[in-house]
Amino acid sequence: MAKRAIEDTVVAVRGGGDLATGTVQKLVHAGFRVVIIETSVPLMIRRTVSLGSAVLDGQATVEDMTAVLTTEKNLEKVWENNQIPVIIDPDCELISKFNPQILVDAILAKKNIGTKRSMAPITIALGPGFRAPQDVNAIVETMRGHNLARLIFDGEPLANTGIPGVIAGKSFERVIHAPASGKVQYIHQIGDQVLKGEALFTIDQTRVLSPLTGTLRGLIAEGAMVKKGLKIADVDPRANINCYCISDKARAIGGGVLEAALMLGHRYHLF
Repeated sequence: MAKRAIEDTVVAVRGGGDLATGTVQKLVHAGFRVVIIETSVPLMIRRTVSLGSAVLDGQATVEDMTAVLTTEKNLEKVWENNQIPVIIDPDCELISKFNPQILVDAILAKKNIGTKRSMAPITIALGPGFRAPQDVNAIVETMRGHNLARLIFDGEPLANTGIPGVIAGKSFERVIHAPASGKVQYIHQIGDQVLKGEALFTIDQTRVLSPLTGTLRGLIAEGAMVKKGLKIADVDPRANINCYCISDKARAIGGGVLEAALMLGHRYHLF
């Protein structure tokens, strides 16, 4: 494997949600050339801290990073503008066009939906659904607790419990799943202070009420067509939290990905 400078090393990140965005920031700050690979209809709810929002808005800025929707033909141009390219390629059919040296699966689907070690010289995955070294070279633990961001080179991360993390004593209560199928129309925006029982948005004619008093931290894109049961919003029981900065969890996981990229890059003489 030929050595190259970090500045010439391309990292493809599958997914542009909030944890993926924390990962992208660490990689960009270290000097890697990052491209985000998304679906045509991203379903992230923490959109104000998700660079994948560029798919719907054309451009997204989170802290010191700006991502723009583009194609695989224009990656160099976007990088030259000190921006992060986002391309729509859910099945990774286009990666042969730019041959990333590192691929990170940051979809957080709780299962492997197509990432293989053959996709890049170095492959890294976030969270459950993968086994190292069979599926990827390394896995970054995503479960909160003592092992958050720990690197796994042989084995699997902790299994998905299906239980949302506890914030101010609230877990299940703060997450909203679609009570019906239909089109989302806003009443409130991310960052609004809301009361328990207050209408947050509608799905067609169904009013969706806040389960808690607190801050509306996550909300799926307006106009999205959702299916009953889909996770579509998140109310933080804390008041006036910052909904526009990358979270502590995302920064920790991003640091784990950067550690794995550098460690494996040196081990395999990539740079």
